[in-house]
Amino acid sequence: MRLAGCMKVGLAAAEDVPEGGSRCVDLQGRRYALFKVRGTVYCLDNTCTHLGGPLCEGTLREFVVQCPWHGSRFDVRSGQVVGPPARSAVRMYPTTVEGGKVWADLP
Repeated sequence: MRLAGCMKVGLAAAEDVPEGGSRCVDLQGRRYALFKVRGTVYCLDNTCTHLGGPLCEGTLREFVVQCPWHGSRFDVRSGQVVGPPARSAVRMYPTTVEGGKVWADLP
């Protein structure tokens, strides 16, 4: 299904994303980070906007993931920066769980 320049893509089984944790997904040469908080799954680009650290390897506390390289913090619900040194948001993709699978609207 294609909507407004995006395609709904299945990324992982919902049960494979641990509550309070993350999962990395590689798809067509891009890496995405999935996070599950309070039963909801969120999808971000896996690359920190500071110096490219892998966000799926970071520490997740409630709705905030901390990059393992230099400590930048991002809200997984929006991708917005909530702690330096990053200054730019990381891209967030709308995500749903249907039929036990995580789907994201990807460009």
